Amino acid sequence: MISQALRRISILFVFIVLVTSLCAQDLPTGKPEELGFSSERLQRLTSVFQAYADDKKMSGSVVLVARHGKVAYFNSFGKRDIEANTSMQNDAIFRIASQSKALISVGIMILQEEGKLLISDPAGKYIPEFMETTVAEPREGGGYDIIKAKRKITLRDLLTHSAGIGYGYGLAADKWKEAGIQGWYFADRNEPVGATIARLAKLPMDAQPGEKFVYGYNTDILGAIIEKVSGKSLDEFITSRILIPLGMKDTHFYLPQNKVNRLAAVYSAYADKPLERSPDPGGMIGQGAYVNGPRKSFSGGAGLLSTASDYAKFLQMMLNKGTYNGARILAPSTVELMTVSHLGAIGYSRGTGIGFGLGFSVCEDLGDRGVPGSVGEFGWGGAYGSTYWVDPKEDLVVVYFKQLTPTNDLDDQAKLRTLIYQAIIK
Repeated sequence: MISQALRRISILFVFIVLVTSLCAQDLPTGKPEELGFSSERLQRLTSVFQAYADDKKMSGSVVLVARHGKVAYFNSFGKRDIEANTSMQNDAIFRIASQSKALISVGIMILQEEGKLLISDPAGKYIPEFMETTVAEPREGGGYDIIKAKRKITLRDLLTHSAGIGYGYGLAADKWKEAGIQGWYFADRNEPVGATIARLAKLPMDAQPGEKFVYGYNTDILGAIIEKVSGKSLDEFITSRILIPLGMKDTHFYLPQNKVNRLAAVYSAYADKPLERSPDPGGMIGQGAYVNGPRKSFSGGAGLLSTASDYAKFLQMMLNKGTYNGARILAPSTVELMTVSHLGAIGYSRGTGIGFGLGFSVCEDLGDRGVPGSVGEFGWGGAYGSTYWVDPKEDLVVVYFKQLTPTNDLDDQAKLRTLIYQAIIK
């Protein structure tokens, strides 16, 4: 009888801990002026982003701005679903695409902190197919040759997108197409991500390891490595080590049925055409298999769904040097290592004044970059038009979610940045 009672108490204790974690508080709200903003100037942001929805340039969006650990601005605009005439709400759930990469990068660093891997390790140590890789090299007069890589791909190469691995559209695109591995979308695959990655390893890469910034499947490979090292699915690992401790209760690889009514619909914007609803389920530019798919492929590169509030908790953890809600995810030294550029002479090919760290772009020269912000600011974005950044100098976190692809060269991200910084007055 006593042992049964103790067992029940133990189970109850575990349940209470789990519920407490899952119900962790969102970032507290503060008055804009107390956080160094002008309320009047913040209203410019409201006017501009409401106009994007009213003018049918996008269906809707959510913007969250936090400073000094408190939310100064949190607003939603337009429709979550135009055809259903449902308004966008602050708790809307979005496909965050490449914003998934930040969480998986943190997962790798957790394992390094536990002594289970080193980012200097070759990827082949964990996925044998990567022990020897090849590269497509242009042939004089046209075509290409397949040659051996000069060295092994490391985890650090993958974290910095300097492994030479793209999204299957490089010089040897025909080989990647034949293998059925192109584009960033994995949610509809009826196999574990590790099986896909093992086949990917045998294809010719776009560049030699450590010689060029090539954006691609790098973080999906890291996700497969997390599975190998931890002995858990990527979903289980990320949920237990990051999502539950931070109270990110609405972040998932595949959406629970009781949350489907909060998922924002995807639209496409083309020149001289009205806004179009993307195909259902569709692939890379469709509604996707996040609800009714096989639920087998956990894509570390682009598979997560989340809310602005959840993602802000993750970013606040990074801003806090690895801790939030009483949970320490990383050591301060690890956060510092992740948020400085590691590219060196390789250089960043997507803009000036910018480098790339272990999962994040990093501002290195504000004038060279040419847009408002701060040196040391880090962030990234996603294929559906979302973006985020953390500005340690201003003690600032910004999350911007929408579901629009392609965007018809919309200027919303640039205006968002300008409107936020012009509202900071002290």
